[in-house]
This record gives sequence, structure tokens and C-alpha cells, in this order.
Amino acid sequence: MTSANTYTFLTDLTINYSSPADPASSVKLSLSDWHSIEKDLYLHQADQGARLQVTQAKPGELTSEDQVIVEVTVGKPPSVTDPESLWEGRPGGIWIRRSEYTGEGQQAVTGIDILFGTDAVDPRPQWHLLPEPLQLDHAPSKTPIARLTIRRGRPRPKLERPMLRAREDGSLKIVQISDTHMVTGVGSCNDAIDAEGKPLPESEADPLTVEFIGSILDVEKPDLVILTGDQLHHDILDSQTTLFKVVAPIIERAVPWAAAFGNHDSEGDHALSRHAQMALYQELPFSLCEPGPKDVYGVGNYYLQIYSNTMSDIPSSTLYLLDSHGQINADTQDPDYEAIQQSQIDWFVNTSQTLRQDRESTGSKKARHISLVYFHIPFPEFADDSKLTRIGGKRREPTEGPTINTHFYDALVQEGVAAVGAGHDHVNDFCAQIKDAEHSPWLCYNGGTGFGGYCSYDENRYYRRTRVWELNTSSGTLSTWKRLEYQEQRVDQQELVGDGKIVTPRGRSSSDQDEL
Repeated sequence: MTSANTYTFLTDLTINYSSPADPASSVKLSLSDWHSIEKDLYLHQADQGARLQVTQAKPGELTSEDQVIVEVTVGKPPSVTDPESLWEGRPGGIWIRRSEYTGEGQQAVTGIDILFGTDAVDPRPQWHLLPEPLQLDHAPSKTPIARLTIRRGRPRPKLERPMLRAREDGSLKIVQISDTHMVTGVGSCNDAIDAEGKPLPESEADPLTVEFIGSILDVEKPDLVILTGDQLHHDILDSQTTLFKVVAPIIERAVPWAAAFGNHDSEGDHALSRHAQMALYQELPFSLCEPGPKDVYGVGNYYLQIYSNTMSDIPSSTLYLLDSHGQINADTQDPDYEAIQQSQIDWFVNTSQTLRQDRESTGSKKARHISLVYFHIPFPEFADDSKLTRIGGKRREPTEGPTINTHFYDALVQEGVAAVGAGHDHVNDFCAQIKDAEHSPWLCYNGGTGFGGYCSYDENRYYRRTRVWELNTSSGTLSTWKRLEYQEQRVDQQELVGDGKIVTPRGRSSSDQDEL
């Protein structure tokens, strides 16, 4: 995204087709004059390519004799009531209108991009997604439609990073969303069920996911949303379009949010890298995302701090997000996954200890402080039921995680972490502690939120769900519950921390009386 200080005005645009045959409407372009928007309009699904090409100029390079694009539309020629409002046709059903450059304040087109699919959205400020698709030659019928999105005027500076501060009653609510598994286009869901648990026919997946996320946000009205991986399905055709759909309902409700990556987010020949996706996340409204230190393995190892409602500058809670990486080839297990690495563990321990020293240096040594950790793939301690006391949920599938144990759990114990929130295994949604441990962080699954990912196991189908966390900076408490499809009430509400101390479970909860 162009910054507010460096931007350009668009002066012309066209579509350039590549082999095997250039349509007659194609324009032979000089690379010195034209800039290519590096997205194949066919999403690599055709035996030829097509790209949007633009010419552009910085404000200081333009004079009043130059023309800039002030309007763009796609489809039928616009009706012209003003004889001086001349529209010019371009390939793909594009129409542009140009006028003389009048200065930096002119509300002309300063940005253009392509998103894909009937359900595409553009949550960026000042951007407007055109409703009509480009009219491309020989486009494959099942390829998500290409749509132009434009920005007019000088881009506004990015909003300041929101500060996380508790409400007047000391509470702060977090909605965790995991495994949305969105795609480019509407996607497909083949294991949904109705309110009575009866199987539903195959349906479009992503619109259901967006609707479900929106309904949870409207009910819970959280102060923060944390995405814990597999926002994107594997083999995504256009990562930008897809991740925009994931975060749009959050941005629409002006809720701060942060994200960690899962194993699928950057899988596939055409998927954007984690670094590229993180750069997109960082530019979006209400984002708290960070790539993390360069010398720490992975992308997205960072922390957030929560402050009380008393305007104190001493944080009462710290939230850590980590990259849990992806699938690897191994002889011991298929699939196997890369474990959290030592540089990440060292970063976590050093950061935790530094933040603690900072708090103690301000005279708050005895103050309650709750630390939480979020990532995607569960580590081995989630797996062994013989060592766990589970409450408030079910194990419906085996834990699928790394075979190598790098003992990140031990670092969490050492640093007094209260709870961990993971995703990945879509139909597991319990919280658990290691039995007979002196200090055992709660290990909690979110369960699958998205309709594009599986939500069935052994021929049994389950409801999509999210996990809600509520901290209280005044009382030093932490509770959690789940929100499920068709359920108006909270499910499996549990107190995990009381008066600043981790609560020890008395046994498995009986609140999940049926296969929710």
C-alpha cells in the first residue's frame, strides 16, 4: 500500500494479454512507460496470462497540461450527460475518464488493485471495490472473477496503533478465532449440520464463515480479536483477497486484532509468503500485527500488553503470539510438523523476564499479572490424555503436532504463563492441565471456526466454534467459554485464574453433555 508521503496519480491503464495469442485489444507496451500489477487476472488457471498495466506519475512530475484518471468503471459505457465528460474504453470492459491535473489535492485515482471473487471485500480506507467483473477473453468458467478496486485522493496516514486498556470494571474480552480456512472465491463446505445436528447439503463456505464471525463479534463485543492460524486454506490463488475477507468483519466493527500464522497460510505455489502477508496485515485498520525480531525463527513472534482502566502505564497482562511453522517431511510420523525453535523459546523467556523486571522497577512487584500465549499447532503436551486433566470440552481427534519436543512448555511453566490458546485440530475444544504439576498452564483448544475447513471426524459432524477469554485486571481473574453455531448461551464457561493464581481443576467438567 502506498504511504501518505509517497504516492502517484494514475494517468492511463490497460490490460496486456500474453501467449499463446495476443487478442487484438491488447496494447503493445513499453516497459519504460507502463507498470504491471503483478497479478495474473486468470489466477494461473488458463493457458494464457493477462495483467493490468498502468502508467503513473508522482505529483511533482505533473503539470496542468497533463491528464490523470478521475473515474474508472467496468461494464457498459457510462451515460454521458456532460459533453466534456469523455469516457475512454479499454480492454476488459474498462472505461476511464481523465481530466487535467489540478494539484495534490485533486480527488483523482491514486491507487488501483485487483481482488477476486463475487464475495471479495476491500477493508482498506479510501478503497472502493467495483461491483462488475473484468470482461476477460477466454477466462476459465470456474476461476473467481477479477474485480478492480480503486483509491482516490491522497492516502491518509495510517491510524495510530490502538492501545489495549481494560474497561471501567477492569475486564477485557478477547475472541479467539482459528482455522477459518478461507479461499479465493466462495469455497465449499461439505460437513455442515443444522440446529438439530442433521447433515446439511454442500454449500458455499466463506460467506457462512464471515456471517458466523460477525454474529460472534456482535454478541460478545470484544476488545480484541486474536487469529490463531490457518486463516487461509492451502493452495490459495490470491492471498490478499482471501485474508481481506477474514479480517473485514473485525475491521468493520472497529475491533483491534492480531494474528499468528498456521501451517496452511503460506502453502501453495501462488500463496504469498508469511512476510508478505504480515506486511498486508500491518497496513490494515486496527491491526496490532508485527513480524517480530529478524533474528528469531519464523514470522509473527511478538507480544501485546494490556493496561488497566486507571490510566496506569504498568501493564496488567501480556499476550504472546508465536509462529508455530508448518508441515515437514519425517520418517517418524506423517504428517509431522516443525516444532517451535530454540530462538523463539529464548526470545520468549528473555522478553518475559525483561518485562517483569520493568514492572518490578516501577514498584509493582506484588501486582497481579496474567500472561497468555497464542499459536496454531499444539505442542506434544497437548497429546497425552494420561497426563492431562481435561475440563470444559472434548477430545474428538488425536492431537496432530510435532514429534520433536523442544520443551517450550517448560519455558511457559518457568515464566508463570496462565494459559495457552491453540488451533489446528478442528474438533478438539477442551482446556486441560498437566496432572500433579506445581504450576501448570492451562492448555486450551479453540476448535474450528471456518466452514472451509473440516469439522467432522469418524463420520460425525460438529458445530463451528470460537473461544472467548475474559481477563479482569482489577481482580486478577481469567475465565473462558465457547460460542457455537445455533447456541444462544455460552458453552463450557470455566474459571482458569482466580486472584492472580491458576485454578487447579477438580476433574473433567460435566457441562458438555452432548456432542456439541
